[in-house]
Amino acid sequence: MGEYAVRDHDPNDPDPWLALALDRSLPFEPIAKAALIRDQSSRCRQFLLPLVRPFARLTIIVAQLIHTVSPRWPHAPRFLHRSIALGMKHLLSRDANLLILRHFHLGAQILRFISDNATPGFHPPLKPMTPRRIDDVREDLFLNHDLNIYNYLIGLNCELERRGASVARVDRIDFSAITDEIVLDPLPNGRLNVVDLQTAIELYTPAYAMLLTDRDFWRAANSLQLDETIGLYVARLTGEEKHLAMINNRHPLVPFSTLGAGFRLVLHGLSTEVLHGFLRELKARQRDQPAMPSATTAA
Repeated sequence: MGEYAVRDHDPNDPDPWLALALDRSLPFEPIAKAALIRDQSSRCRQFLLPLVRPFARLTIIVAQLIHTVSPRWPHAPRFLHRSIALGMKHLLSRDANLLILRHFHLGAQILRFISDNATPGFHPPLKPMTPRRIDDVREDLFLNHDLNIYNYLIGLNCELERRGASVARVDRIDFSAITDEIVLDPLPNGRLNVVDLQTAIELYTPAYAMLLTDRDFWRAANSLQLDETIGLYVARLTGEEKHLAMINNRHPLVPFSTLGAGFRLVLHGLSTEVLHGFLRELKARQRDQPAMPSATTAA
């Protein structure tokens, strides 16, 4: 719980963050949950975010007007990612950087889990998503993350069609892709590392809109709604649907406005953390259950 302790509880003035720190309704990795609560309750988010958000969204509108006239220019993904890495290293809080780098690992594990069980022996070829340090972001990590999810869905469903198969419940699930620990190198924690995750995302989103092509930004913004698609695949494989209640970005067949992409990106991170935690719980449950004997063994 970090700085949130029960001894500080005042029934006449209860701390909402203490209540959330104690809450156990979500299958959330404790380290990540503590980092998220510290990040969301920070003074930076409280005071800087409300000032940043309107200007950030106005800049998105300007960027989209520019791309209406020139849809493929400006296009500077390498400059964008180096700028993001510089900001992460010198301005973002340790908690914000932890949550960002964890997200890539968790997303990659969830996709691997689905193909392990839906198309055993076949995995769509994807760019690696296992950054250990901030400098790994410089290699177009965010853009490749967006490309991966679409390439994954296309590759997975082409393979399912080739096999004449569908995503369906698996009796003995392969959880080998889901790990309990994400290993990262030490993260910066200097005097200027105070910017919270949500403020950083609101600042990065207009830069994303301006420095990528119109098609790249539209695809990235709407990839957030693929949370529901991935959640439905997991539900079909496991026969469990509880995690779907925590998916807030909804189905991509009806895209949201790109103006809210910053906030929806935070929801995307939360959905990924919860889905990964849910799979870790299922993995532990299956590990504790004895395997059912096969018909041959029983005979």
